[in-house]
Amino acid sequence: MKKVEALKELHSILKSGQGKKKYKYFIPSLWMDLKSGCKDINVDPFQFYKNKIDAILKNDYRITNRRSDLYGNWSSKAAVYNLFVRLTSAYDHNHNGKIDLPVNETGWRDTGTFLKSIALLPYFKYLGINTLHLLPITSIGHDGNKGELGSPYAIKNPYEIDHNLAETNINLDINSQFLAFVEAAKLMGFRIILEFVFRTSAKDGDWIPEHPEWFYWIKEDIEIRHPRDNDENKYGSPLFSKEELNKIHYLVNENKMDSLTEPHEIYKNMFTGIPSNVEMLEGRYIGTTKSGEKAKIPGAFADWPPDDNQPPWSDVTYLRMYDDMKFNYIAYNTIRMYDSRYANSKNINKPLWNKIIGIIPDYQKKYGVDGVMIDMGHALPPDLLKQIQRKARENNKYFAFWEENFSLTEKSVEQGYNVTLGYLWSDEHYPDRLKNLFLKLSVEGVPLPFFASPETHNTPRSVTRNGGVKYSLFALYINAFLPAVFFLHSGYELCVDYPVNTGLDFSNEEQKKFPSELLPLFGKSLFDWNNKKRFIHEVARVTKLREKFIDIIADRNTASFRFIETDNPNVFGFTRQKGKRKLFVIANSNFEKSEKSDLYFTGKSLTDLFSNKKVAIPKYELKLTLKPGEVKVFGNM
Repeated sequence: MKKVEALKELHSILKSGQGKKKYKYFIPSLWMDLKSGCKDINVDPFQFYKNKIDAILKNDYRITNRRSDLYGNWSSKAAVYNLFVRLTSAYDHNHNGKIDLPVNETGWRDTGTFLKSIALLPYFKYLGINTLHLLPITSIGHDGNKGELGSPYAIKNPYEIDHNLAETNINLDINSQFLAFVEAAKLMGFRIILEFVFRTSAKDGDWIPEHPEWFYWIKEDIEIRHPRDNDENKYGSPLFSKEELNKIHYLVNENKMDSLTEPHEIYKNMFTGIPSNVEMLEGRYIGTTKSGEKAKIPGAFADWPPDDNQPPWSDVTYLRMYDDMKFNYIAYNTIRMYDSRYANSKNINKPLWNKIIGIIPDYQKKYGVDGVMIDMGHALPPDLLKQIQRKARENNKYFAFWEENFSLTEKSVEQGYNVTLGYLWSDEHYPDRLKNLFLKLSVEGVPLPFFASPETHNTPRSVTRNGGVKYSLFALYINAFLPAVFFLHSGYELCVDYPVNTGLDFSNEEQKKFPSELLPLFGKSLFDWNNKKRFIHEVARVTKLREKFIDIIADRNTASFRFIETDNPNVFGFTRQKGKRKLFVIANSNFEKSEKSDLYFTGKSLTDLFSNKKVAIPKYELKLTLKPGEVKVFGNM
């Protein structure tokens, strides 16, 4: 067995602490027993977590990489749980009706930690997961925070882990607690994907006083524009006329990047030169230029399209990837759709690039992670992305790169990515759009796997879509058999209905309904682990069947996928085939009533793969009646 020193040290600390004190420390019974009811139980936390590690240490499911796994190709067979450590394992342990900050009266954290995430590893294993994708775990800045805790994307220092993810009652530093989590996860057979943001920083990031030239600065007395305010004298995303927006879209679509439309002069004049002196004043950095002008760090905003309606990102700022004072401003043409006059080799901010390139190798060396998800990776300068990937894969030839990109194009493959987010989350709740995707998979295929999930941490929860829980189950049964990465967003299987963030697919009215300060991405929150609507056992049943057919499912060849239309527009599906083995997935997209349909097959019988019952097909005609939202999976084993 390979070394698991940090995990064993954590185990020793827990063992020495058990039984010494009585704690009022409640956990959901599901954390203890996967077949339990919906209730809470009181435990000795030291003993509970020690026993969990005892069980983990008795097993070794560690994955051995194969030649076919090179350069992250193992990703095509991944079954992923999207773990937001701070939220997923949060709980009101002392039953006082709130999440105590930073710890409760007995010194334990109510917010999620790596120790509590270790205890959840058997749960993830039961769900059929083999890969854990962690939202950013790095230290969080405070300037501009929208909630009590701050967004994990407001990264203060990408080389440091958020100390709030450590249990303070455990005398072990945060790095060792995270390493113990990784060691435990590896023993349980999980690969670890960490998410990073490489083009932004917290507005009070650690790099600012040392390297003010890596950042943009605006005049200190400039007022900040509120959302939906169009006063150009205040700072916010640059404003463009309708004609200018049309021109911008035309130039970008035509890839004419040598003369992109620039923001108005009133906006550009808000920005200053690089301060020669920087100091922290009342929680924010203030710089002084050589001319004596006072400057501050500007907040960020959605960069594309230029009129995106997302709320401003008041807790982060963009890094200055290139150094040219003619383009001394933040806009779509300096941070995303790079103007070629600006983004060229002579303007590269090399010290900053080298610092960014070193982040992944640091986590590889210290923790042995298996891959990264790059937030808005397609918006990075292409040369920087190549250097990041080359360095990481020199260290680990099996290392995976995933990206947050809604498009499914060859460009992602050319850029070295193994997986992309894709757009299923936005289309699956529209039957016609879902049919179009099935047709695309039949005729064109996709160049790389996408996330098979009806929700992400930026979208509405699936149970709030038309059909509610029925829709969530509909998506579960379909997504498990697509040529995609099976992806469970944290809380999906528990029927959580409150969004983590309102970044995508929310109207202005919905954004008002979910103010930023109350969103889990920015503040304290927890899941209802005792929700009686939860469908964890259904997830386990589906992933178990998926694993039996994983070679067929992971095949993106168009010959392996065929769209099935029926005589009933509400009933449709697809087949998956490799050789003589076949899967038939048939779904009722009507969540209010049952639907009937006749299907024609060349065989005499099929097996319902969930009930293992044979279904006769007289005269090659299968007559089906599907309950509201029901999905049937047939096959010939």
